[in-house]
Amino acid sequence: MKPNLFPWDHYSDQPHVLKRSLKKKLRQEHGWDYLKLIAINVIYFPYLFFKFYFKRNMAFDKIEPTVSQDFYGLCVNLDKGEAQYALVEELGVKSLQIRVFLKDMERIDAYVEFAQGFGSDKNILITIIQDREHIEDSARLAKDIATIFQKFQHLSDEFMIGNAINRIKWGFVSMEEYLSFYQTIQEVRNREFPQLKLIGSSVIDFEYHFTIRTLFNRYPIHYDKVASLLYVDRRGSPYATQMGIFDFKNKIEFLDTIVRSSSKCDNHIYITETNWPLTGTAPYAPTSEKECVDETLYTQYMVEYFNIARQSQKIERVYWHQLIAPGYGLVDHRDGTICKTKAFECLKQLIKETHATC
Repeated sequence: MKPNLFPWDHYSDQPHVLKRSLKKKLRQEHGWDYLKLIAINVIYFPYLFFKFYFKRNMAFDKIEPTVSQDFYGLCVNLDKGEAQYALVEELGVKSLQIRVFLKDMERIDAYVEFAQGFGSDKNILITIIQDREHIEDSARLAKDIATIFQKFQHLSDEFMIGNAINRIKWGFVSMEEYLSFYQTIQEVRNREFPQLKLIGSSVIDFEYHFTIRTLFNRYPIHYDKVASLLYVDRRGSPYATQMGIFDFKNKIEFLDTIVRSSSKCDNHIYITETNWPLTGTAPYAPTSEKECVDETLYTQYMVEYFNIARQSQKIERVYWHQLIAPGYGLVDHRDGTICKTKAFECLKQLIKETHATC
């Protein structure tokens, strides 16, 4: 398998969608891995669902939500430039997520310099973005991850391993590949950098059968915290349901049930990516125009999303994706100008109110 099978879309900041025929071929090559995925879910999914079903709604609306100053997180990217420094200070956000691409190791010092530019008062989560070469070559992965840990250990003690691991376009064909990938990185951490925390398994969307596979297995791995890229944008409002009962609140409840039932992780959950696509921004929007919303709805849904996550008392942090991105972010930088959306101003107010009460 060659890396050029996974071309990058610079408009939406993600790989291009793969052809169905290619995805089918890749899945067939990993057929045994998918049988394992099915078998594990046949065993665990019914038990976890009924466990969730009978405890849902318990005291959810009766708890007075509390939140720490670092609850509101934000994704920032090296390629969006130094304009992000002033914008982050204006927002008052203290929790930042920075993607570091394994395929970009020759620029590792630029990533470190970029992270340093936000100052020493930020909580920085480093997200390790996979590629096929490092998935297939464990020795190269071990060497490069040791370099990343060494370079960033004084800036961050939290590293998210992998991103959107259930989307083949991001590089992993199966969960077995991810589990092996994570195990290699954990071995390096345990041997050389025991003070660092590893976060996984970074499943995107409401596809918890993948989450179950990564949290119920015989691999000698452990997640210090569990990450979920829990998008609900295709449903519209966070209060809209999927499969009858799964609004955003119940998706959190089910995720919490899975995490609490697994011996592979501590009971800590980060939502590491979410947003809504903005109407009229193609080709920058990551979805079709059908799923897009205007700035007013985007702002409303953002507030609802944060409030539901806060009220659940089960989510430690939510990272909004991302600061600068014309198709889905808080700032549009087309034509070389910084244009802040309504959501930018709203998030600034939310963070200000939180800091005033903490």
